[in-house]
Amino acid sequence: MYLGMDIGGTASRWVLVDAEGRTVDRGIAEGASGLIYDARSLARFRGAIETVRDALPGAVAFAEFGITGAGFSRHPRIEEQVSDILGLPLERFSYSSDMGLAWRAAFHGRRGHLVSAGTGSVGMTYDDSGERVVVGGRGILVDDAGSGVWIALRAIRHLFRLKDEGNGTRDAEILASTVFTALGGSTHDAMRDYVYGGDRGRIGRLAVAVAEAAREGDPTAQGLLREAGQELAHLGRIMLTRCGEAPVAFVGGVLALDPSIREQITSDLAGHEVEFPRIDAALHAALIAKEKDEALHDSH
Repeated sequence: MYLGMDIGGTASRWVLVDAEGRTVDRGIAEGASGLIYDARSLARFRGAIETVRDALPGAVAFAEFGITGAGFSRHPRIEEQVSDILGLPLERFSYSSDMGLAWRAAFHGRRGHLVSAGTGSVGMTYDDSGERVVVGGRGILVDDAGSGVWIALRAIRHLFRLKDEGNGTRDAEILASTVFTALGGSTHDAMRDYVYGGDRGRIGRLAVAVAEAAREGDPTAQGLLREAGQELAHLGRIMLTRCGEAPVAFVGGVLALDPSIREQITSDLAGHEVEFPRIDAALHAALIAKEKDEALHDSH
């Protein structure tokens, strides 16, 4: 059997296929990241893969991973953890950035520019010489504009600035209600515990509270979602300018928050071919694992 896993900041999805490429099983594990620089992030990474290992009905011949935060070069620490948890030698699994996996799943070999907007945001394409071009995606402390974390932090910042001014949360009462409920309170302590005591995936989930407020008519929340669409469209426009005309595909959980985000993207990129494909990156990874295993057999 062949395992494919798409590890994202909010959730990690996995698919198992058989020798004919038919889906045997699939599931969702906790979100994680390849940025395993401290004990907490390492524990989340290991936990996500251990959840999958414990759910597998049998041995895996080859595994393919798309990992947020993994970048585009080798990561010995990632390799050590995967090999230790799944018991696979290095030649029996491979991995890439989740963006690389998503690009392949979205375009299937044709030319195109991809923007992914989930917990973080990033754009990826290839220029005329075949060189990879990555825009944005520098993490929540630097950029990731238009992402779930970006939406959440801008909402929190706005609400606490209103409170600091001493006039309550005027003109953003609905947003205050949904966000402070999700935070567990409207105090500095509640905010610090949630934001600094968690991880990027948990922060990103606050974007759901912003979208809820937008649906209930909160103008501040609606404006934040439109701005998110503008930022994501900007990533697409950069790639069009640098690498030429091609379809621009947008994927990721942020797009499902509210229709206004897609509408803003489409409006900002009027005159260009814009797509919103539904991709199954984990299944695509499992099929890649199958192909790589077959190539190994053919080479022997």
